[in-house]
Amino acid sequence: MTSAATLPPSSASTKPTRRVAWASMVGTSLESFDFYVYAYFAAFFVGPLFFDPLGEIGGTTLAFLTIAIAFVVRPIGALIFGYMGDRLGRRATLLWTIGIMGVATGLIGALPTYAQAGWLGAVLLVILRIAQGISLGGEWGGSILIATEHASPLKRAFYAAIPQLGSPVGSILSATLFIIMTTVLPSEELAAWGWRIPFLVAFPLLAVSLYLRLNITETPVFEGVKEEKRRDRVPFLTMFKSSPIAMAVAIGAALLGIGSYALMNTYTINYGVTELGFTYQSLLVATTIGALLQLVTIPLFGVWATRIGSARLVMFGSLGTLIIAFPMYYLLQFATFPILVSTMIIGGILPTMAWAGLGGLMADLFPAHFRYSALSFAYAIAATASGFVPSITLELGKSTDFAWWHPGIVLGVMSAITLVSAWAASRMKKVDIIQERV
Repeated sequence: MTSAATLPPSSASTKPTRRVAWASMVGTSLESFDFYVYAYFAAFFVGPLFFDPLGEIGGTTLAFLTIAIAFVVRPIGALIFGYMGDRLGRRATLLWTIGIMGVATGLIGALPTYAQAGWLGAVLLVILRIAQGISLGGEWGGSILIATEHASPLKRAFYAAIPQLGSPVGSILSATLFIIMTTVLPSEELAAWGWRIPFLVAFPLLAVSLYLRLNITETPVFEGVKEEKRRDRVPFLTMFKSSPIAMAVAIGAALLGIGSYALMNTYTINYGVTELGFTYQSLLVATTIGALLQLVTIPLFGVWATRIGSARLVMFGSLGTLIIAFPMYYLLQFATFPILVSTMIIGGILPTMAWAGLGGLMADLFPAHFRYSALSFAYAIAATASGFVPSITLELGKSTDFAWWHPGIVLGVMSAITLVSAWAASRMKKVDIIQERV
């Protein structure tokens, strides 16, 4: 006689899991939208609007560093929200993270520029970027857990990939806005007031995200931890004490998935306009085409991860990226639109493979009672390092007279680190998630 514990989930039980997964994806979409809006904005508008006295190079450098600021404070947010997520619950914590992020992003659209209020706007911009970074520190880990901890163990690798759709969705939304705006508005009006619109759009997106997250339940896995009194008093201390090697592996595994987006969607856009002669609109169109393709590839990679394992999926993605890193940037120097689109597609699909498997890889490494802290902190450290990718690549470009291969070095190094880390993860014993309540 088959026991209830071994029965396959019914369609009724899978519907809440799907609803929770899509709710988590909407939240990561807002996070990604906010990131890309600022990334596109920083490449061309932050310098002239907020750091005008520093000149073109100085303003661009500082603009890229304002991207890095939000990443630097992410570990602080990871510790704060990781504690909340492991002590108070995944759902409640995610309401805080998405709320702070949405409000901070919207307020950037209301900031005074240097011409209007001197350095006040720059100071407020930095403060809001810090608020964004702190909230980001707890958003990704919670989104992965709210999706996977509602799913059956056999399908967790797939559901771990669903929140990763937020990255291309956010990229598409933000790029589409800028494409429309650069088509409709003259450059003078775009610089005068049009740049504010994408940030203000964060307010209605926040309302949708809050509505969806208010209508989901706490994860059964966390409820089991709470009922069995397995919550740690200080989860991140337990994390460092019991899983230091797993933490190092998780950080390395996350580097390519996060860093490649910073390289492709921030630095490469600026580099393509200033050094290669592409138009800003062409770069946004190419980026959007690559992101649209990821809407298909990420779920497919999630299905593949359920068959071969998340760690092996990350390995394949990082190995492929390592192979194409230099050829891709070599071809890009010929400055034709088809080559540009091909670069964004190929340079997006292979790192996306590593990105799609990341959540499942991390969830396999850590037990439930400090999993929120572990995922959030590992992701935050990798994101902090990735936040410096545009500025590091810019400095490398300046030191090599912008030789065609300089971005390939950065992409190749990130790929190699992730490849080694994913291989190590594939050799480590998985957490016994079969025993967790689902």
